[in-house]
Amino acid sequence: MIVSFHPCIAADVNRLCAGRKPDATDLAVIQSADAVILPQGCRQDLYEMARNGCAHVFPNYDTRFSHPGKMGQIRLFEEQGVCFPQTVLYSDTHEFMTESDNGRILPFNWPFVVKLNWGGEGETVFLTKTPDDWRNLFQAIERYEVSGQNGFMLQQYVPGANKTLRVVVVGQKLISYWRIPSNPDNFYAGIAKGGRIDTTAFPERQHQAQSAVWNLCEKTRIDLAGFDIIFAPDINEPDPLFLEINYFFGRQGLGGSEAYYGLLLEQVKLWIRNMGLTDETVCL
Repeated sequence: MIVSFHPCIAADVNRLCAGRKPDATDLAVIQSADAVILPQGCRQDLYEMARNGCAHVFPNYDTRFSHPGKMGQIRLFEEQGVCFPQTVLYSDTHEFMTESDNGRILPFNWPFVVKLNWGGEGETVFLTKTPDDWRNLFQAIERYEVSGQNGFMLQQYVPGANKTLRVVVVGQKLISYWRIPSNPDNFYAGIAKGGRIDTTAFPERQHQAQSAVWNLCEKTRIDLAGFDIIFAPDINEPDPLFLEINYFFGRQGLGGSEAYYGLLLEQVKLWIRNMGLTDETVCL
């Protein structure tokens, strides 16, 4: 029996857990299932219930919940030995002030990148060019901490690497495309920030990044995520530099929502067949 908690994928048994905590009925259904399909926005309590109650769960979010937020992803990159821009993590502004001699000693020269531990689509990523930029941003971080939003990082800025390669993994399928800023001097390349998509540029680097992403996914069992990669432009044969992992990602570069759900269904069915189960009841 296949159980689906995904609102767009039907199976033998269909349940929704949006806006509520999973309950005893959900647990009983999970424990009787051969496989469980979860939504992309799965909450942690439902995921843990599914992982503890059933041997086969898609997607695999072990790493998402064991290494939460952007800071957790940096720790993951360190643990797995992948390349990423030099980064210093701070649990809060107090830790920063302690380690920086009250802000007098910064780990990087200007400009550098500041990332808050949460947020997506570039909304909490900032290029800090001057002391005034940093002073204003630091005050904003202090205000966030009052509401309980803690954690930020300072990261080395890689000049000229403004175009970002997005590598999306869906099951056993990899798709990559460049996100290129509308203005070459623009720091932000995301589609939400006005960037454009290019699927064909620098195919050798796309292949290199896909290989690096696939190697990481094989180690961590990540099977549904979008990875952001850059290359240092001043090196002849640069390694791909991992920026972050997006467990929620836009679909425009994949051809839109319809194409994405078609790909997702294809890969879910493949996952089910690879376990020796029937996928006849699984559909959109």
